[in-house]
Amino acid sequence: MLTEAPPRARPRTAPAAPGPETPSILRPGRNVWRATRAPRAAVLPDGAAYFGAVRAAMLAAQATIHVVGWDIDSRTRLVGDTLPEDGLPEELGPFLAALAERRPGLSVKLLLWDYSVLYALEREPLPALHLRWNTPDAVELCLDDRTPFGASHHQKVVVIDGKVAFAGGLDLTIRRWDRSAHHPADPDRLDPAGKPYPPFHDVQMVVDGEAAAALEDLFQARWNAACAECLDRPAPPASDHDPWPPAITPDFRDATLGIARTMPALAGAPEVREVESLYLDTIGGAERTIYIENQFLTCGRVARALIARMKARRALEALIVVPKTHHTWLEHRTMLAGRIRFMRAIRRAGLADRVRLVFPHVRDGEAESEVMVHAKVMAVDDRFLRVGSSNICNRSMGTDTECDLLVEARDAEGRAAVLRARDRLIAEHTGVAPDAVSARIRATGSLLQAVNGLSATGKSLQDVKDGDRPARSLLPGIERAADPRRPMQSGEFLSDYLVHPDVAPPSGRPWPLLARAALLLLPVALLLLLWKLTPIAGMLTPEAMRGALTDRGHWGPALSVGLFLLLGFVAFPVNVLILGTAAAFGTWPGLAYAAIGALVSAAATYGLGRKLGPDLLRRVLGPRINRVSQAVNRNGILAVTTIRMLPVAPFTLVNLVAGAMKIRFPDYMIGTALGLLPGIALLSLVGESLSRILENPTPRNIGILTGVLVAWALVTWGLQKLFRRLRHE
Repeated sequence: MLTEAPPRARPRTAPAAPGPETPSILRPGRNVWRATRAPRAAVLPDGAAYFGAVRAAMLAAQATIHVVGWDIDSRTRLVGDTLPEDGLPEELGPFLAALAERRPGLSVKLLLWDYSVLYALEREPLPALHLRWNTPDAVELCLDDRTPFGASHHQKVVVIDGKVAFAGGLDLTIRRWDRSAHHPADPDRLDPAGKPYPPFHDVQMVVDGEAAAALEDLFQARWNAACAECLDRPAPPASDHDPWPPAITPDFRDATLGIARTMPALAGAPEVREVESLYLDTIGGAERTIYIENQFLTCGRVARALIARMKARRALEALIVVPKTHHTWLEHRTMLAGRIRFMRAIRRAGLADRVRLVFPHVRDGEAESEVMVHAKVMAVDDRFLRVGSSNICNRSMGTDTECDLLVEARDAEGRAAVLRARDRLIAEHTGVAPDAVSARIRATGSLLQAVNGLSATGKSLQDVKDGDRPARSLLPGIERAADPRRPMQSGEFLSDYLVHPDVAPPSGRPWPLLARAALLLLPVALLLLLWKLTPIAGMLTPEAMRGALTDRGHWGPALSVGLFLLLGFVAFPVNVLILGTAAAFGTWPGLAYAAIGALVSAAATYGLGRKLGPDLLRRVLGPRINRVSQAVNRNGILAVTTIRMLPVAPFTLVNLVAGAMKIRFPDYMIGTALGLLPGIALLSLVGESLSRILENPTPRNIGILTGVLVAWALVTWGLQKLFRRLRHE
């Protein structure tokens, strides 16, 4: 039922209508990477619309399908509102495999963030098994780990033949699909285990022409950096080839479109903060209305820009659609706390009556649910429509990689299209027709008054009630760690929090140094607790392990070397084996046994790599192997020693690639010995110190271990600096 609010004419909020002479807001190098043109662009609200459209575009692909994702799950049901009738499997992995078999010459490349272990329980186990080994050679998966510590790859882009591209907030993963009706009990909204999940709202945009070609360039740059290979732009398909999804009607024709990125500083490349600049510039150009959909709301610079603009433009209103709350323990104490401060700053600025924070709610009889808002959308007046991957949080501005698209309306047709897209989203959340939303805004002259009480078919926008005080955390630095303005090792982000206390987490001492110290001491503390509080202490003391090996006479050393050999084939961390050997045998002869074991393992896995060859290794390990290949594809003892001192990949992987690239065996073994021995010596000291702590955890022994760890870090740093200099001379 449509509930009416008393209309009241307020002409002060009539849509802004800049003339054709209005300068473009898009500034390449400042707030966008590229300013392009898109002959067609369309907004795709929710997973059903996006998955159906991207499936149709993939079916039309002739040369390439390129995907960039924060998450890519082979089990994703790539279907629209209705089941497909193309005869191919519904799930993403089998669909791509069948499509590649059906269309010889088609190349499918999937670039997936090599995610943190913190997300392991949320992801598909062993994605390489499903998206690399269970697919034809034409389907390649690369796990992209080229991010600073604490950062993620958050871009979500799909490009078809370089001619049609999708970008926004949706990954090709599970628990994202939903219809725009967001029925609280939709029987098709199930995860792969058959478990229902709550309604989910997100938005993607599809573009073609020059804009799609630019997104293809973005993909190629990411792929080339992650995989150390040079992709060429796809050969132009037939002139009449058009992979645009036939069921999608463009919202915009001949649109002016900007592409904004966030890229953290890495390997000498400067940071890119176009996403942040574009938020500040579009807010700074707002006159009447700002409509936002976003998962997070914590960025102090955006809050301050919004406050400043609303004080300068007394007619400006903002409607912000967010999730009702953040449910996980971590998000509740970080992102929710930031949102509370964001809104508290707006209230303290005296703007509470012009900014409304709401969440979508759906009801059908006894069934009801909040709608999870994952979208990243902003509509400013009738001038700008933004769809992307960035949240309005600190990490999206400078820590994670992001990609946003912004349509800048330059004529009456474009301005009308911006308003239609905005009103369609409001209509989705309130259950009324888009035309009814538009009429209501015109009648009231106010965006906030128009949505007040607007509700039909059980759908409504309800006020968020977060309170005014963030929850206290027992871990003072956790918010800075979860939502940093820059990657944590830079140490620069803290100063930004101290500028405006209303929109910043409580200030404190710079925590990265303390965090690193804690990371060094935490394993020791856990081992001490394990030894003191569990029966394992009596079974795995250094004396017991040493006795188990030495009681076998001459077989003890052979057994330890055999463990290096066998575990090397399953890529078990060699440093752990060195520590264990030193703990069992002492610094000497543990150092000798560890050195022999590491060299035997290196030789054996080198031989395996030589037998398998580079082609099979690429198939098994993925295209990221190219980075290792470029590093090891040089003969000479110094070159191999440098590789060991500047590790580009795990120990076993380097060995396999060296064998496949047929590095001269004597050079390889001598260089390996020279590169490993300093680390083995120091790790042996660490191992013996650790065994002493387990036997007798006195402050003196703990101090010795700490000193050895510091020495290890300093020696490693110094040797790496030396070999970097030698390599570049």
